[in-house]
Amino acid sequence: MQRPKPIQGIKKLAFKRRPVIDEVVRETTSGGIVFRRNTKTDAVEILLMQDAKNRWTIPKGHVEPGEEPKQTAEREIREETGLKEMKVNSWLGKVNFRYRRNHTLVLMTMHIYLVEGLGDTDKLHPEDWLNDIKWLPAAEAVDKIAYDDIGKLILVSMKKIREGKL
Repeated sequence: MQRPKPIQGIKKLAFKRRPVIDEVVRETTSGGIVFRRNTKTDAVEILLMQDAKNRWTIPKGHVEPGEEPKQTAEREIREETGLKEMKVNSWLGKVNFRYRRNHTLVLMTMHIYLVEGLGDTDKLHPEDWLNDIKWLPAAEAVDKIAYDDIGKLILVSMKKIREGKL
């Protein structure tokens, strides 16, 4: 009887190869941390969307050729949420991350703006691919957001809202 070679089994598990990366692409997206004041409590609320994979995030999308990131943020907020009136207050920062798309490594830069929802902010018309869309108290939004870097920018936005008395 021949003894099994345990190292071989470990090697197969540990060194499972992923497909080779054939190209690296850079993509730029832009979006906004959209806020409003609750008309009854005056508390700040943040608009979050639940994507097809059940992750809570902010409205964002790809910057089109000839478009500035600020314009993209406004366009994407309108398209994804149905929010008609807004004021883009300030640039909060950018988030860089990377992910694999088949044989491509995508290097993503996301610009994020602080955006105040105006007008009838209760009339939202989310795109079909979204599972949900909600105004949440700021602290709850920080807890629910799927991405830590965006969560940190929500905290930065809260400070700006307090200091700017928005």
